[in-house]
Amino acid sequence: MEEVDIAAIKKRSIRGVFALVSRTFVIQIVGFVVNFLLTIFLSPSVFGIFFVVSAVIAFFSYFSDIGLAAALIQKKEPITNDDLKTTFTIQQILVIFLVIIAFIFSNAVSSFYSLEKEGTLLFQALVIAFFLSSLKTIPSIILERNLQFQKLVIPQIVETLLFNITVLILAIKGYGVSSFTYAVLVRGVSGLLVIYIIAPWRIRIGFSKDVAKKLLSFGIPFQTNSILALMKDDLLTIFLGKILPIAQVGFIGFAQKWAFYPLRLIMDNVIRITFPSFSRLQHDKNLLGLAIEKSLFVSSFFIFPSLTGFAILFPYFINLIPKYEKWEPAVLSLSFFAINAGLSSISTPLTNALNAIGKIKVTLYLMVFWTVATWIMTPLFIYFYGFNGVAIASAIISFSVVGVVYLAKKYINFDIFKVTSGPFVAALFMSVIIYFLSPMIIKNLFTFLLMIVIGAILYFGAVFFLTKRQILANIALVRENIKK
Repeated sequence: MEEVDIAAIKKRSIRGVFALVSRTFVIQIVGFVVNFLLTIFLSPSVFGIFFVVSAVIAFFSYFSDIGLAAALIQKKEPITNDDLKTTFTIQQILVIFLVIIAFIFSNAVSSFYSLEKEGTLLFQALVIAFFLSSLKTIPSIILERNLQFQKLVIPQIVETLLFNITVLILAIKGYGVSSFTYAVLVRGVSGLLVIYIIAPWRIRIGFSKDVAKKLLSFGIPFQTNSILALMKDDLLTIFLGKILPIAQVGFIGFAQKWAFYPLRLIMDNVIRITFPSFSRLQHDKNLLGLAIEKSLFVSSFFIFPSLTGFAILFPYFINLIPKYEKWEPAVLSLSFFAINAGLSSISTPLTNALNAIGKIKVTLYLMVFWTVATWIMTPLFIYFYGFNGVAIASAIISFSVVGVVYLAKKYINFDIFKVTSGPFVAALFMSVIIYFLSPMIIKNLFTFLLMIVIGAILYFGAVFFLTKRQILANIALVRENIKK
């Protein structure tokens, strides 16, 4: 693969952010609407089943490539055919082994969670989708290494649209849990076909001991980090599915999904671009610091107001929508998950940057702390506050972002307050006003939407007043780099 110079990195990264956010915005809206409709047609217990079974599959996925994909993306030197063959071969050996284990124990999983036949079939469908997803790894790596994010987003668009259309139609027709079963299979097959059309790669089997040794020196610590994340998040969900009623797990999943929606829309796209981009800039710490500031400003600019607005207005939304009052127990959890999401929008880009410059052990120590803290605090808070304790514990732990900032500044020079204080103050200003205005204004769905518009005007006016220079500079940078 050819080396990419600094100007090309900047241009492709900015175009990548623009492409991913703009092209996925529509499908995110589709996903938002579909998720809303599903919460009307499906019960909390059905969501609980999908939430838990998906977490079980995520447990397997963490062992599928032992960090080799990340090692190839982070690698300073150009990747070779031996790199690709060795990575693919090791990954598929692991994946096939995990798929066999998953099918052997599928009935045991169903028995453990008291799932009916539909739940077992959903688990098996997710296993098949997991295998199909593993076949997309090498084409995805090639696209990411070349910073070709415009192409990388196409399979995501196809997968998301087909999944949402399928699950919604089947849910309306009364398929219940099976709606997800068919939808995940459609998503898996369509995504695989599309990525090989836009980024064809002839599957090769091969193994190089030297290549494996070099890649694993980064990959194993990276994957250890991911496994700890697994224990902190997905394994915790599996645990919750056993100790809490499945409907309460559904409330947790509902609250987490809605609270993390702004994070998924903005942060997932930013992270997907910044890891390979930061990796290519690791030799120049000054440029890397500026890139980090840009990513933090973009994420806080959009995520802070979205989360504060969600937390304040969502109780009104539940009361206005027919058949939506069943989700009222999840409102408190949603607010605390929103705190977690807001602070994660700062800590995630920073840990991402540390990984990109090879400081994988630093992020490993952070993940050890987060994992231990989660497993100690969550059961304790569940004991005192019931299922809401899960979100309360997550919010408290997320304040460790202070430590992340401190560690990141030891290796990279950036100004966290310069880029996040403006969006934070503007979001706080907006939140205080809509908090007091909402009881007087919101009477029906129209006035609810009017309140959203008022909040947006307040926020954008305030943030432009506070960060006018940064906004204009970023607009100029985007315009310069998206020109043909």
